[in-house]
Amino acid sequence: MKLKEDLNPLLLQVFRSVVWVYSVITFIPWYFFSGAGANLERARRIKARSVTRHPAGPYRAINSQEKLVAWLHPGVDTLDKMFEYATEKFPQRDCLGTREVLSEEDEIQPNGKIFKKVILGNYNWLSYEEAYHAVKCFGSGLAALSQKPQCNIAIFCETRAEWLVTAQACFMYNFPLVTLYSTLGPMAIAHGLNETEVTHIITSKDLLQNRLKAILCDVPRLKYIIVVDSKPTSWLDMPRGIMVYNMNTVKEMGSKPDNIAVERRQPVPSDIAVIMYTSGSTGIPKGVMISHGNIIAGITGMAERIPNLNETDTYIGYLPLAHVLELSAELVCISHGCRIGYSSPQTLANQSTKIKKGSKGDTSVLKPTLMAAVPEIMDRIYKNVMTKVEEMSKLQKTLFVLAYNYKMEQISKGYSTPLCDRLVFKRVRALLGGNTRVLLSGGAPLSAATQHFMNICLCCPVGQGYGLTETCGAGTISEVWDYSTGRVGAPLVCSEFTLKDWEEGGYSSTDKPNPRGEILIGGPNVSMGYYKSEGRIHEDFFVDEKGQRWFCTGDIGEFHPDGCLKIIDRKKDLVKLQAGEYVALGKVESILKNCPFIDNICAYANSDQSYVISFVVPNYKQLMTLAEQRQIRGTWEEICNSSQMEKEVLRIITEAAISAKLERFEIPKKIRLSAEPWTPETGLVTDAFKLKRKELKTHYQEDIERMYGGK
Repeated sequence: MKLKEDLNPLLLQVFRSVVWVYSVITFIPWYFFSGAGANLERARRIKARSVTRHPAGPYRAINSQEKLVAWLHPGVDTLDKMFEYATEKFPQRDCLGTREVLSEEDEIQPNGKIFKKVILGNYNWLSYEEAYHAVKCFGSGLAALSQKPQCNIAIFCETRAEWLVTAQACFMYNFPLVTLYSTLGPMAIAHGLNETEVTHIITSKDLLQNRLKAILCDVPRLKYIIVVDSKPTSWLDMPRGIMVYNMNTVKEMGSKPDNIAVERRQPVPSDIAVIMYTSGSTGIPKGVMISHGNIIAGITGMAERIPNLNETDTYIGYLPLAHVLELSAELVCISHGCRIGYSSPQTLANQSTKIKKGSKGDTSVLKPTLMAAVPEIMDRIYKNVMTKVEEMSKLQKTLFVLAYNYKMEQISKGYSTPLCDRLVFKRVRALLGGNTRVLLSGGAPLSAATQHFMNICLCCPVGQGYGLTETCGAGTISEVWDYSTGRVGAPLVCSEFTLKDWEEGGYSSTDKPNPRGEILIGGPNVSMGYYKSEGRIHEDFFVDEKGQRWFCTGDIGEFHPDGCLKIIDRKKDLVKLQAGEYVALGKVESILKNCPFIDNICAYANSDQSYVISFVVPNYKQLMTLAEQRQIRGTWEEICNSSQMEKEVLRIITEAAISAKLERFEIPKKIRLSAEPWTPETGLVTDAFKLKRKELKTHYQEDIERMYGGK
């Protein structure tokens, strides 16, 4: 849907006049005290510059030109000290919240499928003091079960309060925590457990029964399994005498006077806190070794970019905690005494798949002020709302578009639009609870259309960030008053950036108007390397003459005059076509994902071919409507497999590509419609919904041969 469409100029003028009069009468005081002019100045100011004045860098934030920042508070240089500091400062404040399950039931769909539905109650909270006690008892209990300091321990669990209690216990007792995505395949899970030689693993009842149990024979060193669920069940048929304990039982063991009194070995900043296995877009998962000092530096940089972060904030946790974005965000909140309420993608909103119709999703009950999201989730919200706008009456739609365009104009000048927010966007804002003041986006590029939608309809700034597991998720975050799109902000105070020339791709720091090149990130947040992978460490990491660690990201960026970074390419996504043209597959995908017919897309090209092809997950509603218009009948799978429908969608995609000014050779010439959505469970995308190109290529190999073979 195009929101900047031609409207009657007189109608637009009338709308502006009404809004202006209302604002003058009601909001004059607000305008004086809102600091709108100051916001505009801050958005336009220089945010970072090269400390050497060389266009290649290194670039640092203006407020860390002399020295990079490594910690929030003097002496608080490890994660156990950080949690202790927060507990001493905010002992009685809410820390971790879990929503009570009142009832569960099966709901039969028209197609015969059965969906699990839940009715949830209020959040039950552990205070900081209570959480600290739980952490101490659990860590002591693990030690009583023969877990040794500086010996690896694994967690394979969904995002929940028990995950963070486990993590803090491991930080406190100096047990390096091996994190594994709950959606990793069995071979990848076994690889991570065997490579790190763990003897203890913390998991959930569901994951033990449905995922872990099948590979226990392949993990010979494993001796103890601790299940986080409060209601124990019988654990029969465990191979070779593996011991299974309930988390509460382990806490009770740890609370015994003899165990709690045992002196723990406190970590130092250089000790490994986490070995984080990435679900990676290519190859076998690799474990990134992250020290206490690395994480402290990373969360220090992130916290500085969130204005007025304090103990009154509420964060909603639902992304995988095994992903660096979610873990870092939650640790930022803990460091400032915020409360964290837990959720899941299936219970997040009133319309989520597991929420029974008529009952409330987690955002409606928790009303968070802070939230992290990957672009995939924000794209879905954007498309769902815009589909509803298309279904409005002509008058309603016209008023919505007027309000949308008016607000876009106002925020570009540094002003807010309280009347539009109250009358037009209040219901959309309520999708996230109504109180969200900062939305952090990471994991993948965010489209301009989706970012504008979040700024306008959800009435909150989006801090678009850039970072990697290898840099503890820290790198850049855009400032909340900077509403420009397509950029990821300036370097955080813990990081510095250098651009390295890449001749093959044609990128150089001497390029005009902006310097370009491969992004290298340096600073105290750069991790120690890959576990048991010396070759990859030397390939991707290096230490400069001053002793600073650097990571070579493989991403291509350009620095703008105000010191903000834009990601423009990726070395691995660049394909040279038969005629010599270079195609950036990620660029093609990010542009075409804005097409309403596309829920997801993967562009593909072979160097011995002259054109690009694509695999497309179509939008169900849009495709079915088009099929009805073209009188193409059948099941969803039959419609997706229809060659006529492929041609129709290709025509629409081509029009969108031309409109977005893609080059002729960048526009897909053939497509394959996929009836199957790509989820982490299918193994075709990561937990952050990044495309797994290798797996997608294997999955669609026959279609690749068909589209390139002309069959």
